[in-house]
Amino acid sequence: NLLTNNAFLGLAAVGMTVVIISGGIDLSVGAVISTTAMIIAVLDRSGVAAPLAIAIAILFATSLGLLMGLMIQYFEAPPFIVTLAGMFFARGLGYVLSLSSIPIKGPFYHAMSTAGLRFAGGAKLTVPAMIFLFIVLITWYLLKYTKFGRTCYAMGGNEQSAFLMGLPVPRTKILIYTFSGFCSGIGGLVYVFFTLSGYGLAAIGLELQAIAAVVIGGTLLTGGFGSVIGTLMGVGIRGTIQTFITFQGELNVYWTPIFVGLLLFLFILLQKAFVAGTKLGK
Repeated sequence: NLLTNNAFLGLAAVGMTVVIISGGIDLSVGAVISTTAMIIAVLDRSGVAAPLAIAIAILFATSLGLLMGLMIQYFEAPPFIVTLAGMFFARGLGYVLSLSSIPIKGPFYHAMSTAGLRFAGGAKLTVPAMIFLFIVLITWYLLKYTKFGRTCYAMGGNEQSAFLMGLPVPRTKILIYTFSGFCSGIGGLVYVFFTLSGYGLAAIGLELQAIAAVVIGGTLLTGGFGSVIGTLMGVGIRGTIQTFITFQGELNVYWTPIFVGLLLFLFILLQKAFVAGTKLGK
């Protein structure tokens, strides 16, 4: 349940982890998740087959990530501004598609929302949870064992030095934001499986929750250090806090951001101490 309830947030956080490790930021992830789900919902209402609708929606998310990466690299625009523009564009497109929630009635989506692996004791690993874990494993492999991953870490440490070392910095930067867009597109698909609807107001502020999960997972906001496995733990910690408050009964749900904020303060201090210790060690 913890993995299922936080799957679309986790997928956004996975893409965000790669971006932050490289020294960048992506503020568009929440809007892209919402609009991807809206595209699927609108196409489903129009009678478009599920595979084609999903392909179109994920292509939109990936293409937007590619466009932002190209602008950041070749126009030397700050990632904050470019991805903020991407957020406004994606959110606005979602509103244009529909201002109200659109239910998704396709049999494929309903089948995916209920499918999963059952274990002894009644536990169930749902499709959204499996997709989330699969993307985490793929990203872990990319960061740890490929040239793309090594270049991401080198860029986060010092982009100019990475370029002088002969690493493919321009190509990697474009791929980083394309990958983040792809992860958000998959997050939108998972949102569809989870809610069986598309809604233009969904996932507002999710980009900040994703950043929080990444930081709690140990990734430095300055770049150059971090792990997607840490992000998985960060998403789990946030989800555990939310679940505890929900079932505890005496606290309302608005205590969740308070506890997450306190955790962020704590991890920022720990990161500062880690950086200071590293400098002293050198």
